[in-house]
Amino acid sequence: MKIQLIIAASVIIAMTACAPTRTAVNTLTKKEIAEKYQLLFDGKTTSGWRGYEKTVFPKGWEVVDGALHCIGSSKGEAGSGGDILYEKKFRNFELTLDWKVSEGGNSGIFYLAQEIPGEPVWKSAPEMQILDNERHPDAKLGVNGNRQAGALYDLIPCSVTAVKPAGEWNTVKIMVYKGTVVHWVNGRQVLEYHLWTDDWKKMVLDSKFRDYQWFLNTAQEGYIVLQDHGDDVWFRNIRIKEL
Repeated sequence: MKIQLIIAASVIIAMTACAPTRTAVNTLTKKEIAEKYQLLFDGKTTSGWRGYEKTVFPKGWEVVDGALHCIGSSKGEAGSGGDILYEKKFRNFELTLDWKVSEGGNSGIFYLAQEIPGEPVWKSAPEMQILDNERHPDAKLGVNGNRQAGALYDLIPCSVTAVKPAGEWNTVKIMVYKGTVVHWVNGRQVLEYHLWTDDWKKMVLDSKFRDYQWFLNTAQEGYIVLQDHGDDVWFRNIRIKEL
């Protein structure tokens, strides 16, 4: 028994030693700095961010307790602030961030997004869904859970359920590399797909996105956009590594 306890303790110590140490939210670990990650949010200001199709940061968002907070309007998709984007476009990257959503809440993370005058961002960009799976009706709509948290919204469901309940922080990662896209939720890979392929085109043409050439021919480079869906949602530790 003593030998087993010693072995177990040694394993825990080794795992702790190998894990990256984040001394505070909205900071980079030494390992991330070495790997050339960039912080997209400093936890204090909205520097680098502005409203979608706007030149300024919208009033419906705020920085609070080290997080970007979308202030719920209780109006569903008619949110009070609108979506926000980071001003630089990215092509091949790993995007990692933490999010939490209010009870019954809905939001999303768009990538490779374009600003098309007069058109909403969802017509041009894939979206990782953010959702309270337990309460929001979208969790039961769509097909096989393709509107649940972590999904490629309305197209591909998660292969496993890894999301935490409303009010708890989730860590997600999105990798885009030469058309290959992978989603992770809380350390677990939940889906993979490939842009611009015959399978991609068939899937899009069988969906509600069929009429939007911008979506069918998703751009090779675009913005990171955080969605205002009318519900309270918080984002922090937003960091990216260009590949």
